[in-house]
Amino acid sequence: IRDRVGIMKRLGLTFVAAFCLAAMTFAAGNQPTTAKWEGNINVNKLSQYLNLNSVQSEEVSNICEYFTEQMGRATVARKNKETKLHNAVYGNLKLMKRTLTDEQYAKYTALLNITLKNKGIELSK
Repeated sequence: IRDRVGIMKRLGLTFVAAFCLAAMTFAAGNQPTTAKWEGNINVNKLSQYLNLNSVQSEEVSNICEYFTEQMGRATVARKNKETKLHNAVYGNLKLMKRTLTDEQYAKYTALLNITLKNKGIELSK
């Protein structure tokens, strides 16, 4: 019975993460991208929020640093801006998916969605 509960829990968390991603993509389709990424991700607060262990914390720090670089380049790009933003965000999600548990990933995707929306960054793809 414990195995079934664990499987159901993982499926539920995966569904939540997929829903957040789908909602982000759907909602973003109607609005232009106008903001410049000025992101300084507070990895300490993120680590606390996601309850990361030391190995995860180090990996998330590296991912966030890379993400900040990619978003900075994408938001100032003159050509293929939308594609670069898309690649930066989804590349970040792919790396985080490998590093975080399902529960942590669901919380992270919701947080990223809100952060991007608050910064006025919308994805159309």
